[in-house]
Formats: sequence, structure tokens, C-alpha cells
Amino acid sequence: MNIVLWIDESATGSQHVYVNEGADRLQVLFAASLPAAFDLLKTQRIGAILVQLPIADCTAAEVLGRIHDEGCRIPIVLYEPGGVVSKGPELMQGGAFQYVSHPVKPEELCELLAVAIRHHAASREPQRETKAGASAAAPPHNFLVGSSAAMREVVEIIELVASRRSTVLITGETGTGKEVAARALHLASGRAASRMVAVNCAALPDHLLEAELFGHTKGAFTGAVNTRVGLFEQAHRGTIFLDEIGELPLALQAKLLRVLQEREVQRIGSSEPLPIDVRVIAASNTNLLEAVANRRFREDLYYRLNVVALRMPPLRERASDIPELAEHFLNKIAENEPAWRKRLAPQALELFVKYSWPGNVRQLEHAIESAGALSGTRAVLYPGDFDLPAEVQSSEFGSLSTLDVPEGGINFEELMTGIERRLLERALAKSGGNKARAASMLHMKRTTLLSKFKSLEVCA
Repeated sequence: MNIVLWIDESATGSQHVYVNEGADRLQVLFAASLPAAFDLLKTQRIGAILVQLPIADCTAAEVLGRIHDEGCRIPIVLYEPGGVVSKGPELMQGGAFQYVSHPVKPEELCELLAVAIRHHAASREPQRETKAGASAAAPPHNFLVGSSAAMREVVEIIELVASRRSTVLITGETGTGKEVAARALHLASGRAASRMVAVNCAALPDHLLEAELFGHTKGAFTGAVNTRVGLFEQAHRGTIFLDEIGELPLALQAKLLRVLQEREVQRIGSSEPLPIDVRVIAASNTNLLEAVANRRFREDLYYRLNVVALRMPPLRERASDIPELAEHFLNKIAENEPAWRKRLAPQALELFVKYSWPGNVRQLEHAIESAGALSGTRAVLYPGDFDLPAEVQSSEFGSLSTLDVPEGGINFEELMTGIERRLLERALAKSGGNKARAASMLHMKRTTLLSKFKSLEVCA
């Protein structure tokens, strides 16, 4: 259970427990003055502080200063019913986690405090250490695999804008790794200790998306049985990633534009805005300028999002990265399944580099994972293990007519073994797994086929 210290000059010193949605159980200790609060801070393990303003003889900024002077580094929420919204940014800059300037119910305040505690816990997780021992943001190349010119450009842009607050629009085909790039940008920034909240704008119905993004008050609409903190509030002091932004309904586009302009959100059912400190990263696999021309996307929102443009290249434009990516995915699977350790046959890697990969990096990852799962205990993955188009597979045999012996010689046994294995795999695939029919296609006995399967480690 987390303990919250509520500083309220009208308090009597009694204790209350509120249970929030999501099982965040908070015990609330009341203090009637700042000195009483400081005494509790010395004896109790406090998770967050709620200061109900006004406090006699102190401005809000002075209250913050006095709490910080006590060495307190936990989240502080300032609650001033009837306050002025415009004070929020300055107070948050001075160290407040949030400033609430309108009357709200205790359970809503507790939910906000639970969010603050989660943020604080995330910020205390061990960060990557530099050689000098100081904590530092993680460099983008720790997450983005590939050393091609196209990927070096992506890494360079991320390094340039990571420390900025600028909104970033990531474009690229499906499966190119837009969310991976967004996460790399977040972790390379000064917001790495806070959350990155990811939301797929195409995955939720229109009537739910607004409540998810901006939150709602209790009773705001049918089914709103509790107050809900929206995703923008959950990303406070962190990053929000809006994937498939082109699917956002026009009505919500107008509200998102206001959030970007004013840096504040308004829950459904509430008339009071709430200041937020959020970096917005958006992504789209469609042409947003075309959507603007067709009046499906607001032009002013497009330019507000496209402050920094980041294009993720398709895999066909970075074929030199395929061997590195394949090795990365093999290692990734092996980390999660220690008994699983596979490697690619040279013929399979050659096939990978020649293929256009319309599904991009995601298709490559899934192809490797599927082949590994279906190859049994065999340690080597061959071209026949991968579910690629027949014309790509057959192109491997088109090169036999020009096969020659290089000056440096050739490993005949290895070459012929690879060709023989390939033929067996294709026959088995074309026969739908029927071994007798595969043997007939190759004009051999079924027992001979089975013997070759075993000797060549073909997964039958």
C-alpha cells in the first residue's frame, strides 16, 4: 500500500483509505500544517504529497520551495479549487507534478496521485550507466539494428532531436519499425525515466478513443461509472506515441490540435483544462498530405505534427542490413527460449537478401520465428524452411545453368548436399507433406526418401 500525505489546514489528523480503479490502494495521512507534514515525512514512508491550497502566509511556489528544502523528492500535486489554470506551467516548471485548479472528488485526486507514484517509481529504475558511472539516456543504435546509410540517417536525426520537445512525425510502410524508432527517441531523451504511452488510433472505435486519450469524469456518459485518467495524463512528464494517426476522426483531430497548441487536456464531462507536459510522437503508414488534399486530415494538424519528419526506410532499401537483422532476431528468440539456438544456412541468407520483403522488418522477424518453430531440433535453417513466394524459391535454381567452378575451387560435397536438400524440401512442400507423393515426384522409393530426410536433416 502506498501512503499519501495530504496537507490541508482544515484537516483534523484522521486517516482515510481510498481504493482506486486498477487496485492502487492508497492510505491517506492528513497534516494540518507544513511543520506537521514535515514531521510525518521523517517518520513515514510517503509516496506522494497533495497540498490543498491556499496555505497561510505562503504562495504555491513558496510551499513547493519549503517542501524541496526538506530534501523531499517525491511527487507533489497542488490542488487549488477555484485557482487559475495559467499558474500551472510555472508551478510544474518549479517542481510540481501537477496543478489542479478546479474542484474534483477525492477519488479523482487519488487516481492522479496513483499516476504520480507510478511515474516516480519508473524514474527510480536503474538507468544505463556511462563509463564514468553517471546515468545517461540510451543511444538510438541500441534499439535500431542496421548500419546502412538509410539507418545511419535515422539514428542521426534521433540523436539531433532527442533532447528537444519538438513533435515528431514518423512515416514509413507497415512493418518498418516506426514504434521501435519512437521508443528509441523516447529512451534517448531526458524523459526516459518516465513512461512512453503507445496508442493505436486505428484499433479503438471512435466513441472509445476520445475517452481513452483524454479521460472522463464519473457519469460523463452511459457506462462512465468511475473517473478515468486519459492516456495523455498518464504520459505526463513522458512521451505519448500516436500510431496510425491518419485514422483519427476529424472531430478528435480538432481536440488533438488544441492539446498540441495549449499543452492542456480536458476530460469528457469536465469544463476545466488540466496542464500537461508531454512529448508527442505520431506515426502513419499512409500519405497524410494526400489525406489533407482529400479533406480526411486537417492541414493545420499535419503541420503541427510534422515539426520534425522522420522516414523509416523499407527493408528493400536497406538490404545490406538483412544479415544483421536476421542475427538479431535469432538471438532475440534464443534469449527468450534458452534451449532454442538456430543459425541460417548461407543459401537461406542469400535468398533473404534477394527477396523484396513487402512486409518489411516485421515480415522478416515472423518468417524467422516461424521457421525456427517448425524446424524441430535441427540447428540450421535452410531456404525450404521459410514460407516465401514460389517464384523467389525457384529463382534459386535458375542460377544452376550458369554454375561454374571458381578459380579458388568449390566445396563440392557442401554444394551438392545443399541442392539435394533443397529438392527434397520443395518436393515435400509441393506434395502437401505426403511423403509417398514426394518420392514419386523425385522418382525414388519412399524408403530412400525417408533415409535422405534423416541424413540431410530435413524436417519431414
